[in-house]
Order: sequence, then structure tokens, then C-alpha cells
Amino acid sequence: MTKIYIPQLFCSFIRGGLMFFDCVIAFQMPSTTSVLVFISFLISTSFCITIELGNLQSVAVNGKLLCNDKPANNIKVKLYEEEAILDVLLDERFTSEDGTFEMSGSKSEVTTIDPKLNIYHKCNYDGVRFEEAIRYNNPNSFQICVRKISIMIPTEYITNGEKPARTYNIGEINLASKFSGQSTDCFN
Repeated sequence: MTKIYIPQLFCSFIRGGLMFFDCVIAFQMPSTTSVLVFISFLISTSFCITIELGNLQSVAVNGKLLCNDKPANNIKVKLYEEEAILDVLLDERFTSEDGTFEMSGSKSEVTTIDPKLNIYHKCNYDGVRFEEAIRYNNPNSFQICVRKISIMIPTEYITNGEKPARTYNIGEINLASKFSGQSTDCFN
């Protein structure tokens, strides 16, 4: 008789109940084929469980960006779902000629998603330039860093389902202003 230790997630799925400890399933294994079939079952079950866990949630955001009171066109904006380690990109756009943008995204998660909008701009910002360009005082040097502004989207604008029911409007933002939490980003 062979014993296989199964983590709690699989165990609770197999037995149909909630368990907070690992379980052991003992069974006869007459051949290598049985082992491969059982492993295939576990892999496919784990894939199904991870897909089915959580609710699909969506969010939408729009607004207008200005630089010194003029429309800020071609500004990169990204919509993220904030995570503890690495944020998940939901959508990425650039502002239009009149400085406006509109974007949306969705993600499945057990808890409520934490969406945020990141704005990457060079309005009134010289940025960080390559060392050689600075040394030779080249005004046309390549700028590698930008300013980043992050705006958290309130939970009341999160919708269950694939299509957002409401859109969070950030209004008009003049990027020439100073913002709390503003940072420099060289890897966006």
C-alpha cells in the first residue's frame, strides 16, 4: 500500500470539505500508469482550483492630464492591481492629443482588488541622464527616468464581473504640481 501526502487545498477539494491540515490518501498502486494518471489528475485539479478561486472584478478610470495648464499628450498611464510583491498590469495607454485617457481592466481574486493608476511623465522634469551626456553637458542627452504619480482607485468603483459598471474620473491633473508620494521611475 502506498501513502501520498496531499496539501490541504487538494485534500479539501478531494474530500469535499474545508480542512486546515494536510491529509493522507492511501491506495494500491499496481503500475506506473496509475501513478501518472494520479499525478495528471492532481495537476489538472490544481489548475481548475486556481482558475475558479476568486471573483472576476473590474475597474475603469479616466481623466485629463495637463503640463503647465496645456494638454499633456503622449503621457504613459498604467492601471495596476496592487500586490504585496509584484503589481499586476491590467491596462496600459498613452494620453491623446487633448491630454485625455480612458482605460479599464479586470482580474480574478479572492479578496477585493486594489487598483491603482500610475502616471509616468517628464513635465518640468529634466530626469536622470546618462553619465557621459552629463559629463559633456549635452542638452540633447537621452533621458532615462521619469516622474511617477500613483493614484489609488476607491473600492466603490470596483465591479464584480468583466465589465465595469462605473468609471473613476480623476478630473484634470496638472503634472507641473508637486504630489505627495511622487517618485522617480527608471524602469516603467
